[in-house]
Amino acid sequence: MRPLDLLRVPVLGAVLGWRHLRVTAQWLMLAVAGVIVLHGLVGPQLAPKNLATILTWVHYRGLLVAVLVLGGNFFCGACPLVLVRNAVRRFVQPVRRFPRRLRNKWLSIGLLVSMLFAYEAFDLWSAPAATAGLILAYFAAAVLVDVVFERAAFCKYVCPIGQFSFVASTVSPLEVTMREPEVCASCTTADCVGGRRSEREPEKIVRRGCELDLYLPTKVGNLDCTFCLDCVHACPHDNVALTARMPADELVADPVRSSLGRLSRRRDLSVLVLVFAFGALLNAFGMVSPVYAFQRWLAGVLATDSEVLVLGALFTLGLVVEPLLWLGLTGFVALRLARSSQGVARHVARFAFAFAPIGVGVWAAHYAFHLLTGLWTFVPVAQRAARETGLELGEPMWGRGGLTEAAVLPIETGLLVLGLAGSLAVAAGLARRDFGDRWKAALLPWGATLVVFFAAAVWLMRQPMEMRGTFLG
Repeated sequence: MRPLDLLRVPVLGAVLGWRHLRVTAQWLMLAVAGVIVLHGLVGPQLAPKNLATILTWVHYRGLLVAVLVLGGNFFCGACPLVLVRNAVRRFVQPVRRFPRRLRNKWLSIGLLVSMLFAYEAFDLWSAPAATAGLILAYFAAAVLVDVVFERAAFCKYVCPIGQFSFVASTVSPLEVTMREPEVCASCTTADCVGGRRSEREPEKIVRRGCELDLYLPTKVGNLDCTFCLDCVHACPHDNVALTARMPADELVADPVRSSLGRLSRRRDLSVLVLVFAFGALLNAFGMVSPVYAFQRWLAGVLATDSEVLVLGALFTLGLVVEPLLWLGLTGFVALRLARSSQGVARHVARFAFAFAPIGVGVWAAHYAFHLLTGLWTFVPVAQRAARETGLELGEPMWGRGGLTEAAVLPIETGLLVLGLAGSLAVAAGLARRDFGDRWKAALLPWGATLVVFFAAAVWLMRQPMEMRGTFLG
């Protein structure tokens, strides 16, 4: 039985396959970004009364993870950065390839950690003008990179939000893939990746292909896929599908993947997943009251009053020391139990991918808390902003909020349980693949580690959490 192909579903397929869908979505996102930046710069510099902080740190992040979990990486597909980049490329055509040494995830990992650090160090959630400035800097960086380098270098190698989305999309229920393998096998033009060219002017591309170099016949899963659906329009054989699939399966399989190679040989991707997962715990820990006592203790140990130094030490412990020691010990025990001579570093790098689902669960639970408890907080802010421009939308309803914390807690717990189940399934699949009859012995310490990770996340979600950027609480 063939999996469900959304591009073949009546009405929905026509909408998803509409050639102008992406650019329309990009224009809408650009308009929202424009409103956010404008209000962030000229609106009231009080976070709960500014659309820059409310929409960015409460609503965008929650909706981003919700769409990733329920559908796929559609936010990347609608990214307005690409729209602005394309406009600039009408006048400046890039001619260089991205440097070979940087064609990996190390740069974007550093930028992702920097963004998480800056969010805490500079209290971006409470700084509308700084939030607007960050968005403008993001646009400038995307344009600068992509007018110098060909293809989608910024998306593939630089964008930290994109890397976050790529990891989270490994648990998405949808995947862009080929419809009939034999059709692709007989294709000689590879338009899905290179683009469809004009018959009259062969040097001119009339339908852009995948700019992240994902060749459909060897594409596996959602890593590096922005769900732009450009391949759908580039394929001259109508052989691209948007199909339902088993979430997280791609984390177990280890074939040679188009433009990615084998996951087992990509240490940068392993580290990206671990930063994603442990960063989720660290980000949540930064919003609960025990963090302040821990920071005071760190300040005493370091004999410093510098918040930046203390925060740097906290990040080093949470993203470097803890994963290295904890997972190194887990890998060592697993190899001993399985009586394997495999190296610990290689083993841990392989099992790092098992942390993607639980990482998604923690991010989803955390962002669901902020989104659902502050669901309607944008309404009075929008009313006030409209009034400032002369448009009357009624008296601002500052009492608007969302669900209660008690109502959200079961949702958070459910998301964490699903994340744990997914991680245990991936770990079991990896153990079966790598250890054969000894897979249960290898799985035991990893299962225990994932359960402890889950328990830590449950404890965090049950702590009183700061209602950052809202009047709630």
